[in-house]
Amino acid sequence: MDDIILSLQNITKQYPGVTALNNVSFDFRKGEVHALLGENGAGKSTLIKVISGAVTPDGGTIKIGDQSFSHLDPITAKHHGVEVIYQEFNLMDTLSVAENISIGERTGRFVDYKLMRKKAENILKTMGVSVPVDEPINRLPASQQQLVEIAKAVSKKAKILIMDEPSAPLSISEVGKLFDIVRMLKNNGVTIIYISHRMDEIFEISDRVSVMRDGKYIATLNTSETNRQELIQLMVGRELTESYPSHSNVPSETALELKRVCGNGDADISFQVRKGEILGIAGLVGAGRTELARIIAGADKRDSGEILVNGRPVQIKHPADAIRHGIGLIPEDRKQQGVFLEKSIVWNATIANIRSLLRGIVIDRKREREQALHYIGLFDIKTPSFGQFVKNLSGGNQQKVALAKTLATQSDILIFDEPTRGVDVAAKQEIYQLMCQLAEQGKAIIMISSDMPELLGMSDRIIVISGGRITGELQKNEFNQVRVLELASEKLAEVSA
Repeated sequence: MDDIILSLQNITKQYPGVTALNNVSFDFRKGEVHALLGENGAGKSTLIKVISGAVTPDGGTIKIGDQSFSHLDPITAKHHGVEVIYQEFNLMDTLSVAENISIGERTGRFVDYKLMRKKAENILKTMGVSVPVDEPINRLPASQQQLVEIAKAVSKKAKILIMDEPSAPLSISEVGKLFDIVRMLKNNGVTIIYISHRMDEIFEISDRVSVMRDGKYIATLNTSETNRQELIQLMVGRELTESYPSHSNVPSETALELKRVCGNGDADISFQVRKGEILGIAGLVGAGRTELARIIAGADKRDSGEILVNGRPVQIKHPADAIRHGIGLIPEDRKQQGVFLEKSIVWNATIANIRSLLRGIVIDRKREREQALHYIGLFDIKTPSFGQFVKNLSGGNQQKVALAKTLATQSDILIFDEPTRGVDVAAKQEIYQLMCQLAEQGKAIIMISSDMPELLGMSDRIIVISGGRITGELQKNEFNQVRVLELASEKLAEVSA
């Protein structure tokens, strides 16, 4: 008989206008890596919150081991070994790595910092990773913060560990280390519920895979007995391929040019992007890609060099300057920088272009709603109403709102920083089609991506950054994954030589 550690039976959860979970039933075995797939809005996030006790279901039964519950609270869930690593980190920025790993544990009247440090060092050593235990979290790159999140879960002796898009902030080599850690936990009997939109990861790391669609359980399959196309069809309910649309337009004159730009950790950056072109920017985590995007968009300071728009030098010291010069940025971190979570969809979709909606000093509410509804339809944002707060949307729909907010500025130069991170297959296709349409309209597009197939499939030309400097440029006929990785891995000393 299968060793079932967690069983869900007829779990239901409704919100106003939305059935998030509709009689969901399936189970998880001890010591397996169980992938959970589904489009954004399929119900995965709500299911995670039900298992972890963050959300109370309207009906159904949760069984952990031989105990049954109508619902869990966070304390009860943790008591039974449930730990969650969310897509957005749950760390205390100003505390050290060691303090974060031990947070929530009782150690008596006084904190034994020496013991805390030793514990953190031992856990990280067991995981086979090196992270400075005395360093404050806010000084670590996202990749190391992810490892601290995993270390926290390990320290709590998790029996059921839920990992939501754990590889999103990691480089290729760091993903390999993540998989080593997952396999170690599995060998120790920990059940891993692994959520990812990256199909290659699902096939490499999981034993079984369950698919959800529109709040319903669809199927559970042995990973070794299925394939990419079958899983995609189960997720979307129709035939859909992971392909990259072509755009036949020929890029014209230069829209944006950088001349020896320095600042924010980058140095001597020079390149051009033309109207109608999709320029890919490749590089490993920490290479300086996002830092460069923030300089161009006026979010961070440029120390020297020139930025030219349509052949004319421009001064960009603030995001408003960039917007005025026709530059729009869809940032990597949608929750912190891309959207206003506590505001409505209509507010987010119009705020960046609010001046165009003014009638004197009063906002034309009719035009505001029309603009918001245009983008809700354009991106197929799943919501019961345009007045819905963005925080209540799924991650993929939040990304669509971030896109709408930037596109509403009518910018001619668009920077997409990790445009499909955490986005399902169908939404990816919508975003790819949109990018191609924008290029065909003559927009100049810069796309920063850690997804190698996406980078090779969507770009007309690729520049590679390593150590804050450009290490190479590849034309379409030169695209090669190995060559991109070679350029992305060049050491700073080699670049400076």
